[in-house]
Amino acid sequence: MPFIPHTDADVQAMLKSIGVKSIDDLFDEIPAALRAGKLTLVPDGMNEMEIGRLMQSRANQDGAYTNFIGAGAYEHHIPAAVWEIVTRGEFYSAYTPYQAEASQGTLQLLYEYQTMMASLTGMDVSNASLYEGASALAEAVLMAVRAHKKARRILMPSTVHPIYQRVVQAIVRNQNIELVEIPHCSEGGHTIPDSLKHYEDSGFAALVIPQPNFFGVLEEVDALTDWAHAHNMFVIGLINPVSLAILAPPGAWGAKGADIAVGEGQPLGAPLSSGGPYFGFMCCQESLVRQMPGRIIGRTVDKDGKTGYTLTLQAREQHIRRSKATSNICTNQGLIVTAATIYMALLGPDGLERVAAACHANTAALVEKLTAIPGVKRVFNRPMFHEAALQLEVPVAEVLRALEAQGILGGYDLSEQYRHLGQSLLVCATETRTREDIEQYAFHLERIVSKRRLDPPCAVKVSPNV
Repeated sequence: MPFIPHTDADVQAMLKSIGVKSIDDLFDEIPAALRAGKLTLVPDGMNEMEIGRLMQSRANQDGAYTNFIGAGAYEHHIPAAVWEIVTRGEFYSAYTPYQAEASQGTLQLLYEYQTMMASLTGMDVSNASLYEGASALAEAVLMAVRAHKKARRILMPSTVHPIYQRVVQAIVRNQNIELVEIPHCSEGGHTIPDSLKHYEDSGFAALVIPQPNFFGVLEEVDALTDWAHAHNMFVIGLINPVSLAILAPPGAWGAKGADIAVGEGQPLGAPLSSGGPYFGFMCCQESLVRQMPGRIIGRTVDKDGKTGYTLTLQAREQHIRRSKATSNICTNQGLIVTAATIYMALLGPDGLERVAAACHANTAALVEKLTAIPGVKRVFNRPMFHEAALQLEVPVAEVLRALEAQGILGGYDLSEQYRHLGQSLLVCATETRTREDIEQYAFHLERIVSKRRLDPPCAVKVSPNV
């Protein structure tokens, strides 16, 4: 809890120095009719110890669970130094760095972030940054349509995160942009390149390629990228940044590489925190840089030859030319980007590769243990990164509730969004999971599944006369 040292005397001294009698006087421009009045439903104030106990009791309601859920937000180890540095005053309270002469520290950090992201994705340029991963994909769709100039249709595989699909649809549907869904292979859980022949002459601006996709499956990115480019489409790579430590970056996909790469930056140093705040990242080829939304930091020299940093290409932003802005969501997440920059700097290429390799190994071990249980099997047969879809012979919702009672968050229920998969579960094991965690999960799952198989729910018979 932060310490606020101002006494009543301090407050009065500050008010006197600016020539007002009370804090209410600072808001005298607001008409009385618009003021809320006294907040009668707000409880009495508490002292520091009481507040601490209240917040601890609220936190305890969340419980302490062993987490095997991924589905777009991942539990990774975050070195203590990351947030110790991020919450220093010069980072924690810094405003958007419009005034370069007063913001060199923030600008340099964002420039370093862009350099790291461009290197990680194999692309030419990175922005800094976007709101979160789903709206970053929507911005990439808008960007591709602007750059293409002729087509306003986008090929969207069904293996893209279903929430991302809904967000993109909500943002672009009123701009006369059509999203055309591509079905996935029932055996592999991926997009089959040969299945795209139907779309060759239909006038599409871009193909979205998730890697890995929502099921954790690896797509045939080289073949898909070359197919899209051969038919005058841009390629939008939707990627997990941690996976790029061991997988080919989008800039190296196919003969020419992806044109735009976007994703959610949460795995790079942001904790699981009830949905955010997180940040979206976007990188692209240099030929598309003037269509890229968000801020870009450039490095230059001053009149004395000293290195300096500043915002560049600002004509893309609403505060310069709103009528020609490239984005309707100008918000960036500078504080979380700061955490990501420090996280990547601390781990370095070797550390990030070890994290990615440990995630893959742990998920492979988890899948091996769980599929040895009768009534549990893999849904798809293709290689994966650190998530896998499993099919159960009993209701997934019941199994997850039973696992939660044992302190285990067992995964993400796929049954609602992908009903054709039956009772299916998406599981994930990052580097934070131990062998004991995996064995405990397998032990409880086997007990729960075997009980449900031997003792299925009773069918309720209804009289035809009722």
